[in-house]
Amino acid sequence: TIKSIANPTNIGRGFIGAAVREGLWTCGYLSIPPIVRANLMENFPETFDSQAKARIPAALLGGLFACYLTQPFDTIKTCMQGDIEREKFKGFRHSASVVYGESGFTGFYRGATFRYGRMVIAVGIMDFL
Repeated sequence: TIKSIANPTNIGRGFIGAAVREGLWTCGYLSIPPIVRANLMENFPETFDSQAKARIPAALLGGLFACYLTQPFDTIKTCMQGDIEREKFKGFRHSASVVYGESGFTGFYRGATFRYGRMVIAVGIMDFL
């Protein structure tokens, strides 16, 4: 029932993973695109003669940084939130050890390609605004 799962211990489940993921993701989309855009315009003025032309590679790199740096935290958080009964994934460190034990290092990057595609679009939009 909703009452059995909507309790204070479940509301914050995966909070550590979400907090770290959001902090790093914010650094990625706020800092990387402006730096890359300015660098491209300064070092390759004939190719990137406007903000608009430099925006696409800047969004690609910002999304890449944000996605692959935050993906392990997102994977752990998602595993924890998907196991609300805490049968397999207990706490943050325990969940990380389960993912690593089952799939090795690459297990932390399951779904990263699709997430990267979504992030590039999001970073491009936010960089434009």
